[in-house]
This record gives sequence, structure tokens and C-alpha cells, in this order.
Amino acid sequence: MLVAAAVCPCPPLLVPAVAAGAAAELDVARAACAEALGVLAAARPERLVVVGPAGPDGRGAHPQGARGSFRGFGVDLDVRLGPGGDADADAERALPPSLAVAAWLLERAGWADAPVEGLGVGEPLAPERCIEVGRDIAARAGRTALLVMGDASACRTLKAPGYLDERAAPFDAEVARALGSADLAALAALDAELAQELKASGRVPWQILAGAAEGANLTGALLYDDAPYGVGYLVAAWS
Repeated sequence: MLVAAAVCPCPPLLVPAVAAGAAAELDVARAACAEALGVLAAARPERLVVVGPAGPDGRGAHPQGARGSFRGFGVDLDVRLGPGGDADADAERALPPSLAVAAWLLERAGWADAPVEGLGVGEPLAPERCIEVGRDIAARAGRTALLVMGDASACRTLKAPGYLDERAAPFDAEVARALGSADLAALAALDAELAQELKASGRVPWQILAGAAEGANLTGALLYDDAPYGVGYLVAAWS
């Protein structure tokens, strides 16, 4: 049963050591993420599932204690997914960047409220399959919380990674509305092709959340909505 969810963006720039001199520009976003994680802790979950976009090498399950690194972004910083973990975690595949950012957020929040597991998901996953994955997560025994990582469009300005696309702002506005109101139908109906064209990495994780939240009667709150660097970053909490 899903008892709470937090939605956070996943740019490595959220980690101050990666952002370096520009770190202060995302202070408000970091504070919103911390608030969303507080909602998860307050729900007293028995396990936390972290879902984030991943390339082929990072897809699939990642156990508690799995390692991630920001060395690919020029920073000698390692993280682990949740406290402790299995002795064999070091031998597992490295966390994809989205889950590494989640691991950093959890470490920063001092997360020790429930066991943690990660799930890296690929962009091509069809909406119907996303819903099924979410339902499967929520169907497991015990009180489950979700930490959902992913960015909105990357096409909000001329200098954005995907250049300016006039469809980006309306797409992001609808996602923000849906996340803020816990509108499962709207999240499930997001256009996968459009999301891909707009480089919105959060589409699959958000639709997994929609499947997991079916029947949970959660209410949503939008905590942050901005597009620094031309990329839509959204933070929401459901409880």
C-alpha cells in the first residue's frame, strides 16, 4: 500500500559540489526536496522505493547500499543508496545519475526511517507498462513510500539543452498541475512521444507513481516549480 510519495528533479547540479559556484541558484529547490522527504518520513513507511530514469546500464533493481558516484561530473564524491545495505552492494552495478542524486538527498536528510531500494527505468517504457510497474510496487505487503526522480522538459529557453520548444511550457504546466493535485488520470495520460521530444526524463517515473497511487486516496502539494537553465524542475509531496 502506498502511503506517501515525494517527487524531485534529478539534475546532478542539485549536489552543491557539482554545481560549485552556482550552487546557491538551486537552494530553494533543495529546500523543497528536503520538505518533500520530510513528508515521506512522517508517513512512517516500512520501505522506500526510489524510482528514476536510467540508461541501459542502470536499468533494473538497485539494492540498499548500492554505490553511486559524481566523478563523471568532475567531482570526487561517492554516495550510497540508504544507510548500511547488503555486504555485496559494492559488487552491484553503479547507480544511474538520477538515483545517485536521490541517494545524496537521502543522505542529506539523514534518512533512517525505512529500508531503501532503487529502480532505474528506461525512457521507452510504455505508459501502460508504467502503470503496471507502479501497481506491482504498491501491491507488495507493508506500508510503501515512493521517491520519484525526474525532470520536466529541457526545452524552456533558447539556451536549454533541447533548445526552445513552444510546447514545453504548456507540457510542464500540466505536469505541475497534475503533481500538485495528485491527478492520476492526467499523469497516466501524458504523451510519451511528446515527453521524449521535450526531453522530459520524469515521464516514466511519474506514470509509475500514477499506477502505485491507485486507490491510495493521497492528496498532493506542489512545493517547487521553476525552470533554471531552461529545464523544468518540479517538487511535490503526496500524503
